[in-house]
Amino acid sequence: MLNSQPTLETLMNHRSIRKYTGEPISEEMFTAILEAGRAVSTSSFLQAASIIRVVDKFKRTQLRQISCNMSQEEYEQALADGKRLGHAYVEDCAEYLVFCMDSHRHNQLADVQTDWTEVMVIGAIDAALMAQNVLAAAESLGLGGVYIGSLRNDIRRAGEILGLPKHVVPLFGLCLGHPDMSSKINQSQRPRLPLDVLVSTDTYQVPDERALAEYNDVVREYYQGRGLDLDWSAQIASTFGGEVRPFMLEYLKDQGFAKR
Repeated sequence: MLNSQPTLETLMNHRSIRKYTGEPISEEMFTAILEAGRAVSTSSFLQAASIIRVVDKFKRTQLRQISCNMSQEEYEQALADGKRLGHAYVEDCAEYLVFCMDSHRHNQLADVQTDWTEVMVIGAIDAALMAQNVLAAAESLGLGGVYIGSLRNDIRRAGEILGLPKHVVPLFGLCLGHPDMSSKINQSQRPRLPLDVLVSTDTYQVPDERALAEYNDVVREYYQGRGLDLDWSAQIASTFGGEVRPFMLEYLKDQGFAKR
């Protein structure tokens, strides 16, 4: 019988786990985690999401290369040079799952129009909800995980590695495993936006600039404690200050989404 922690305790203690002990996840535990994902809410009962469990070590290495934004040659040279590459946990975690929006089944069963942008939104929401259920269930059982959005650094290559047909798009990965809590990287929680910035009543309330500035200071202090010269505004500028994966729309259209 699995021993699951209370829901609120599990959710409030969430932190991204990037280093694992190497212990495998038991079959009973892993099945329960997937069943929790399967039980999630889904728009109009369309169940427009799928999970790819990546076990093959070479595929894991290829997906790590994508997350590091490197070609095969660049990756091998970096390793040969003794460089420390990020996202080692893609290879080291006990389980690596890729969550996809999936309208392939819909096209198998009926004559449908799944190239509308709304269909893509439904699939993305279904996949995100499923992934959150999976991670929350895993954390309730004492496991930890981290989402891998950098899978989309080369989304076309990721799709090829995973053998995805048309009408299926890989959105993000999820590493799962037993946390190595002796590692400092696993011990801290990043400070989230305060509720008075996140939550509005009846109409959207533009955040108070002082509240945003205060939160920025909190984030700066958090990163200073980790030896980094960084704050939230700098992260925003780094992510949204230029092109943001401009190849996404073309790939989505090639896979049969967002054509109208």
